[in-house]
Amino acid sequence: MCIKTMTKESIFINKYGFFFDLWETTEKQYRNGGQTMKKKIMKRVIAVLTGATLILSATGCGGSKSSDSGSDSDTVKVGILHSLTGSMAISEKSVRDAEVMAIEEINASGGVLGKKIKYVEEDGASEPSTFATKAEKLVDSEGVATVFGCWTSSSRKAVKSVFEDYDNLLWYPVQYEGMESSSNIVYCGAAPNQQIVPAIEYLIKKGYKKFFLMGSDYVFPRTANMIIEAQVKAAGGKVVGEEYADMEQTDFASIIAKIESAKPDIIINTLNGTGNVSFFKQMSEKNYTSKDYPTMSFSIAEEEVATIGADILKGHMVSWNYYQTTDTEKNKEFVANYKKKYGEDRVTSDPAEAGYDAVYLWKAACEKANSFEVDDVLDAIHTGEISFDAPEGTVTIDGDNQHLTKPVRIGEVDEKGLINEIYATDKPVKPDPYLKSYDWAVKAGIQPLE
Repeated sequence: MCIKTMTKESIFINKYGFFFDLWETTEKQYRNGGQTMKKKIMKRVIAVLTGATLILSATGCGGSKSSDSGSDSDTVKVGILHSLTGSMAISEKSVRDAEVMAIEEINASGGVLGKKIKYVEEDGASEPSTFATKAEKLVDSEGVATVFGCWTSSSRKAVKSVFEDYDNLLWYPVQYEGMESSSNIVYCGAAPNQQIVPAIEYLIKKGYKKFFLMGSDYVFPRTANMIIEAQVKAAGGKVVGEEYADMEQTDFASIIAKIESAKPDIIINTLNGTGNVSFFKQMSEKNYTSKDYPTMSFSIAEEEVATIGADILKGHMVSWNYYQTTDTEKNKEFVANYKKKYGEDRVTSDPAEAGYDAVYLWKAACEKANSFEVDDVLDAIHTGEISFDAPEGTVTIDGDNQHLTKPVRIGEVDEKGLINEIYATDKPVKPDPYLKSYDWAVKAGIQPLE
């Protein structure tokens, strides 16, 4: 039968009959083969459906072909997914703002592959389940080419299966606990050997021996503290307390009492969101300063300092890869543009800078691939050649594990609310998300927490 004389019904039967044959022959593999096989099968199914659509279009039997990977003739659509409400809004709004700024800069310079970026925004509302729902909306209903988003590891883990099931790509901008690798996530924040491990090494070298571990009750603090306990023990130090608070907790009296009883040399703080505000203000109400109970925090950046107060946080330490004070020409430009756009009172931060970097890294990967398709973009990433001259310094996506090579910086809060470097590596550090290069971590048998 000539295509020109074929009916819509006959095309459907021929094409979709093949589709069902394909499904029947692979159904067992689909059930038993796991995520990788599922992706392969879905790609085959999509190829068949696409072929049917093209034939229908050629015969005038179908409608117009829908755009692929969030792209039409003029624009490419991306998603932004952060908490704009709830306990994490204090931290995530600045990341969202930096991502939007990057998009607008790129559009002003001609866009990506001749297309302007159009962003669709959803609010994760500080709830992992909401993040999962909104992620599915972005990749399924909105059909975005990629998504920039999340903060907490709980939100990232909640959306991870969504991006894997739909074969889309998440650019995650925040330091995390490691012990994870997904082909559908680019990890733009620090791996544990780029934040947690060097911070503890620094403290041990400075003579701190008694560590009190305090964090929010979810996967990042608990996994981070598992790492820290193993590292401290191997170095001859001692963990004298370990306490966790609910994400919405505002009363820290009992935890403070346990800190007072334990008399640690240093508090390792992995609280997130508004918990940081409550804890430090309640410590201040008891007239405790960094001289009484110094802290090393992994989730306090300039945004949190501005909210809590420089007078309260002066002298306390943090560990990141970037600060507003980082002395590079690119950072001077970044800070100036951010303040011009959002106000002189606004501050940049490590996660905000990483979110900004993520948009430019995606642009670079698309341009190398000459495509917005996820598989093509990933092929470009896996070359290990995708870099960006970022405010923190040059960052490169490791082609093997999709984490960034990044510098390490330890800082101290000053009286103006800025964070100044007190230690920095002389070159970027290669990511080691599973800490395979550390004997003490291997011997401890550290496992990921889900």
